[in-house]
Amino acid sequence: MRTLTEHVPAPSDLGVALIGVQEGSDIELDLRLEAVHEGILVSGTVFAEVKGECGRCLDPLAYDLEVNVQELFFYEGVELSDEEDDEEQRRVEHDLIDLEPVLRDAVVTMLPFQPVCREDCQGLCSICGVRLEDEPGHHHEDLDPRWAALAELAKTDRQTD
Repeated sequence: MRTLTEHVPAPSDLGVALIGVQEGSDIELDLRLEAVHEGILVSGTVFAEVKGECGRCLDPLAYDLEVNVQELFFYEGVELSDEEDDEEQRRVEHDLIDLEPVLRDAVVTMLPFQPVCREDCQGLCSICGVRLEDEPGHHHEDLDPRWAALAELAKTDRQTD
């Protein structure tokens, strides 16, 4: 068994549309590499700083993410059972293991699909884009276009009175 404590730069595309780990930012790996019969078992923790924007109000947000990882890398000559899909299994290739796909799977699945700055964030007005947090009573006169002609007729009647 070996332990690995490293700081590595984040690869590209380590996130989703609104939030993720910025490329080149520092990722801390605290891993154990254990030799087992079938291959190398990698387990431990990944620490990274996540940055993005709120899905409702588009304010920037940032926080530290801690993710547990565990993956078995099979030796090259090991036969997989019928239940295990060869494409889904990680392999030791030329005495090396590629941790990037494991990190990507672990980090991206822990990111929120719709990140928010606060659970009660009101977001932006869908008509004019004003931040609803800044204008609590904000609203628009919403007139159904099918009734617009009737509204014009009512205005005309009021002006002739």
